[in-house]
Amino acid sequence: MSAAPRPKDTMRVARLDLWIDPAFDADIGREPGLALQVLPAHGDAVTAAGLAGAHAYHVSAAKDEVPARWQVSESLLAACPRLLCVSSGGAGYDTVDVAACTRAGVAVVNQAGANAASVAEMTYALLLALVKRLRASQAALLAGTAATREALMGHEIEGRVLGLVGIGEIGARVARAAAGFGMRVLACDPLLPAGEIRRRGAEPADLAALLDAADVVSLHCPLNGETRGMFGAEQFGRMKPGALFISTARGGIHDEDALLAALRDGRLAGAGLDVWSQEPPPPDHPLLLRPDVVATYHTGGVTHEGRRKVAQGSAAQIAAMLAGRRPARLLNPEVWPRFLERLAQRHAPHGLPV
Repeated sequence: MSAAPRPKDTMRVARLDLWIDPAFDADIGREPGLALQVLPAHGDAVTAAGLAGAHAYHVSAAKDEVPARWQVSESLLAACPRLLCVSSGGAGYDTVDVAACTRAGVAVVNQAGANAASVAEMTYALLLALVKRLRASQAALLAGTAATREALMGHEIEGRVLGLVGIGEIGARVARAAAGFGMRVLACDPLLPAGEIRRRGAEPADLAALLDAADVVSLHCPLNGETRGMFGAEQFGRMKPGALFISTARGGIHDEDALLAALRDGRLAGAGLDVWSQEPPPPDHPLLLRPDVVATYHTGGVTHEGRRKVAQGSAAQIAAMLAGRRPARLLNPEVWPRFLERLAQRHAPHGLPV
């Protein structure tokens, strides 16, 4: 049995006092040689000092939750010379400047796949709510105007074409479920070869061909420089008349004004939206007021099971990195040799002060 670490050998893990599944704190607490500090999200000197002394930082992936000052930017990295690694609390990493981390020798991980089941299920929740007209049916029942069932008639998705923009962990689950519904699946993903897209359950297609053929277009790609604003008036205008648009990806990938125009002019039959440019969207947002839109508050991945798996995955990857083991979800693999050098330097007699 190894001896307990001496205080000077303790590695410090920091997070803000935002909600996280208790599994994170419990798992970090069980790791010998790691000490957790929970810092006030709306603090000042205390939070700055805590992060400056941290070796690892778990940060929420939601930009609207994390004050700008505590997002992982070049300026925060400059103020945190001991920081070795950052873990984003989700598949996304909007709160982390990965390029700046790489320049600083800081390893970055995300939790891709941890909440994939939750988000894939939300995709179908939105789609089925649209085609079965659940919102209209409940409104008619509440108003006492549900005179005939035929007035609330919906559609089937069997035999329809589902177009996936991105077929990573979540998109692949959506594709597998589509087979059970009897849907044909197309997928556009520039990061994957055609053979891998087929292996994940879809026919490869470029974006133009996908938009031409799909009855339902569902986004499952990250928000980055290539995808920001990717869906605008041109893309909505190319979709089949009467098609449905679904996004459980990130706000900012689709243009909300262009989507609104496509719904208003009847080009699209409906939209299911879990993500917004501003979260939460204002209650008078015109998309929220439309009966052909089913809306949720970026809760696709926010399930008890999904949040627990994200917390456990983040704790496990932080523990692995601080022990010198390469993590499964490293976003900047090119930094790994330098990270190991910095980690070793910390333990050297004349290394970075602890």
